[in-house]
Amino acid sequence: MKVDGGIGTDLHKVAAAAKEVEASGYTGAWTAETSHDPFLPLLLAAEHTETLELGTSIAVAFARNPMTLANIGWDLQSFSKGRFILGLGSQIKPHITKRFSMEWSHPAPRMREMILAIRAIWDTWENGTPLAFRGDYYTHTLMTPFFAPDPADLAGFGVPKIFLAGVGELMTEVAGEVCDGFLCHGFTTEKYLREVTIPALARGRAKAGKTMEGFEIVGPSFVVTGNNESELAAAATGTRQQIAFYGSTPAYKGVLEIHGWGGLQEELNALSKRGDWVEMGKLIDDEILNTFAVVGEPETIASELHRRYGDVIQRISFYAPYKSDPDRWRKVLADLTAA
Repeated sequence: MKVDGGIGTDLHKVAAAAKEVEASGYTGAWTAETSHDPFLPLLLAAEHTETLELGTSIAVAFARNPMTLANIGWDLQSFSKGRFILGLGSQIKPHITKRFSMEWSHPAPRMREMILAIRAIWDTWENGTPLAFRGDYYTHTLMTPFFAPDPADLAGFGVPKIFLAGVGELMTEVAGEVCDGFLCHGFTTEKYLREVTIPALARGRAKAGKTMEGFEIVGPSFVVTGNNESELAAAATGTRQQIAFYGSTPAYKGVLEIHGWGGLQEELNALSKRGDWVEMGKLIDDEILNTFAVVGEPETIASELHRRYGDVIQRISFYAPYKSDPDRWRKVLADLTAA
């Protein structure tokens, strides 16, 4: 199993963080689009590492257009010498329309078309194919030599892989059809992954005439652990609140429903509208916590992750606090990557 870590988005710290993650034995490292741009840190990370795969988990696709994403992906792939993964997600309508002031409609078909458009642009740049992409949401038909990067930029490693994040079945099918990998949302359980996510991915792969061979699934990553009881308790409290935050989102209700907890979504949503984040976390009892997260001492984490997901995922995003006890966490990482 490949194991990925996080390097944050602080441009003053990301180079050191990337070097540490690579030295610790991680396969890759991800950035997220929260309070900072997710792409700029990866340029610094690429400069200060040699083998570490680097990706966004996630960049908000609908805050951009296919041409801008094609440009960014091409340049990061070139600079990193083939180590970049373009990880995209849709976000939800209020963020796209109110935070980014961008258009929102039919997210799954739009995402499918966006990714196909990116691939068409890359094909034009890499192979000289005339740019003639016409869709319902995006049209790209103009590319002159002045605006086309040199195909030699990607000589020897080709265009980036594209991974897509999702929860709902339609978006998950899109990932299977047009992407190279799938980023499981943190709000995913083993039951939901096996009964909903993987069948949807397989349907998407079948649409494209492909099997699951070579397709990478990045597994759920809620892990509650620590070097002592106080660290474990603090991690549990924070994870309960994160689970509650995701659970309040109507679009994710299906994950709760498959476990018979559908009514919890309305309770969490009502509390979220009042801003009562602490009370929301209290609704996540031990059963729910242990369903969404792997909970235990560091030495138990690898075996439990393998038990739950070892036969269905190819990589997992998991960041351990190495500085607190390097030898202990090095063993955990070795156990994770062993299978």
